[in-house]
Amino acid sequence: MSGHSKWATIKRKKGAADAKRGQIFTRLTREIVMAARDGGGDVDSNFRLRLAIEKARAQNMPKDNIDRAIKRGTGESKEGNSFEQITYEGYAGHGVACMIEVVTDNRNRSVAEIRHVLSRAGGNLGENGSVAWQFKRIAYFSIPAAGNDFDKIFELAVDCGADDVTSEEDEIEIFAPVESFKTISDRLRAEKITIDEAELRMIPTQEMDLDVEKTLAVMKTLDALEELDDVQALSSNLHISEEAMAALENE
Repeated sequence: MSGHSKWATIKRKKGAADAKRGQIFTRLTREIVMAARDGGGDVDSNFRLRLAIEKARAQNMPKDNIDRAIKRGTGESKEGNSFEQITYEGYAGHGVACMIEVVTDNRNRSVAEIRHVLSRAGGNLGENGSVAWQFKRIAYFSIPAAGNDFDKIFELAVDCGADDVTSEEDEIEIFAPVESFKTISDRLRAEKITIDEAELRMIPTQEMDLDVEKTLAVMKTLDALEELDDVQALSSNLHISEEAMAALENE
């Protein structure tokens, strides 16, 4: 499991990630709106929308909220402001590169908030392309290890085009090319295998090593970015060592 995945798991266990239900619903609503806008309101033909709705249901979002978000995306409802999806590139201090995926109804607010967090940490926003070359987009799945046969999932995933399947602690992770995303997801569902996470995410092609103190400082900056309402996803090339992980768990 990557350091970032371990970090995310620790935050979930400590209840530190997306602690505010209102913030969770805001992000999920925006995800549904964008999915419906780009691919239509039919979950059978719009795989991204199906995933967004499943995430919303897992967080107990009311059905009315989900339906309203779909209608906003398809244009059936003019309720609320229109959203746009933007990816910002920058540095989160100590030379750590990050990709910040945003869905917002106010571009000026979003960029001002992101710039404030980065500059406070000694980082900065970069131009388009200044950071993106250090990342690649992949299909990612996280499956609970309990009750699942790793060998079965490994064979299934590789047969569907996965590049790597790993198992550590309480989860099995699948890493695959973007074009294999739907095939793997459909196969897992056909086998009735529970999926904790399924998404397209950016991962670094090479990670950056820092000492523990600097690593923790950068992690705090990344946390601050993730807490911004408009930020939907965040990736960095920071390598989180076992020592830094232990220090984080003891905080």
